[in-house]
Amino acid sequence: MKELVEFIARSLVDNPDDVQVTEVEDEGSVIIELRVAPDDMGKVIGKQGKIAKSIRTLTKAAAAKEGKRVGVEIMR
Repeated sequence: MKELVEFIARSLVDNPDDVQVTEVEDEGSVIIELRVAPDDMGKVIGKQGKIAKSIRTLTKAAAAKEGKRVGVEIMR
């Protein structure tokens, strides 16, 4: 999952070197924290949060294949 989110985020932003993705295990689920440069925050979130929602949907679909629960948080 981490690699998927990192690939998507790096493809969207102007500063791909500033993308940081960490995985946190939490009671049977995985939380993926995504950090990008402040200038790129809008590109990752998108208009009305549509890109962020798409990233979350893709990771949930990939996690469902593995029988896991996953959440994506975009951090400042």
